[in-house]
Amino acid sequence: MATRRISRTALAPLALATALTALAAPAAPPVHAATALPAVTPRAATPALYDDAAGGGADADDPAIWRDAADPDRSLVIATAKKGGLRVYDLDAREIQSVPAPAAPRPGDAPGRFNNVDLVHGMRLSGGRADLAVTTDRGRDRLRVYRIDRDRPGGPLTDVTDPAAPAVFSASEDEVNEQRTAYGLATWTDRATGRSYALVSRRERTRLALLELVAHADGTVGYRTVRTLDLPSAFRLPDGTSWSPCAEPGELPQVEGMVVDPADGTLYAGQEDVGIWRLRADLTGTPKLIDRVREYGVPATYDEATEECVAGADPGYGGKHLTADVEGLTLVTEDDGDGLLLASSQGDDTFAAYDREVSDANEYEGGFRVAAASASLDGSEECDGAAALAEPLGRRWPDGLLVVQDGHDSPEDTGRTATGFKFVDLGDVTDAVDD
Repeated sequence: MATRRISRTALAPLALATALTALAAPAAPPVHAATALPAVTPRAATPALYDDAAGGGADADDPAIWRDAADPDRSLVIATAKKGGLRVYDLDAREIQSVPAPAAPRPGDAPGRFNNVDLVHGMRLSGGRADLAVTTDRGRDRLRVYRIDRDRPGGPLTDVTDPAAPAVFSASEDEVNEQRTAYGLATWTDRATGRSYALVSRRERTRLALLELVAHADGTVGYRTVRTLDLPSAFRLPDGTSWSPCAEPGELPQVEGMVVDPADGTLYAGQEDVGIWRLRADLTGTPKLIDRVREYGVPATYDEATEECVAGADPGYGGKHLTADVEGLTLVTEDDGDGLLLASSQGDDTFAAYDREVSDANEYEGGFRVAAASASLDGSEECDGAAALAEPLGRRWPDGLLVVQDGHDSPEDTGRTATGFKFVDLGDVTDAVDD
């Protein structure tokens, strides 16, 4: 899970003041942005994962939804669990496969740690076309690739990663162990060429890399770097001063949540402490910042003693809809080109929705919260990853599905840090945004 650079306590007055300015009429009583938004409730939850020795270091992070076109009721949710590898769930949120992350190659080296996952559909392999799940292995600085076969005995995922696949960003094992490694991920198939790619961000850096996925004759899949792009780490404010988000010494404002619109190859990238960028998926052209976090432009100083950033006065240059960190980005697509870009506003446990169409400047459409459905089925807090699919998924999800990570999956106090994923009817989400 991404570490907050500024403490929630330090920023609570700032977030409240910003929310009041944006949402409250002059004579209205104070209203916090999160409570003013409509709530949707989950209909299912995956078993809790525990990031401790007994739980195998499993920590829920990012989901992807794979649709079985022949039998949508048998569709799957594939999700990362960091040191716990991958988990595969059916549409009732029951686990049907667990895939371990790779072990460290040598004593003292970093073990595998799966961060983000996305899908590639119909890639031509030596044995025919196949759907693939691609994940960033943050621990080993590599991509891992899994073929999806719903009827395979033992589970639908088979590892087809090229054993010789290189590190994405690191030049040596020592650099891998420093863990400035492959982090966020979005896949993209260029409709003009049929070639498939992975867009990968680098932990604690602003760099994005475009990697072409390459199928080999032995049935494995590797990749090669096409180009890289560095997003800004410092920003000129309207008053002429320069601002950079506060972070631990040596860290730059990283990207994690990313998604590509398949219709036009537009990449949306969430720079956690800055906002949402729109750019070409081939990493050419000039990125455009389409929305900013509320904390944008707020001066802050890192306190070594508390390992927190202490915020100063708000100059008023931030956005109105996102509270850092910006996390999971996902698309709700419609055949006519309409739809929504959804973003997790991790700092206030809400989600923001934007118009999918670039011609409409990705304008803000509304927001929502994922709230508790009952005492035993809680909502989503500090959400990292999210995935939406606006297609019928059998009798349980005829209007599509939204899967969100829950950073505090603890309806009962067990004394253990628990995370998981919540399954939400996508029709409830679109209704909430339209209201």
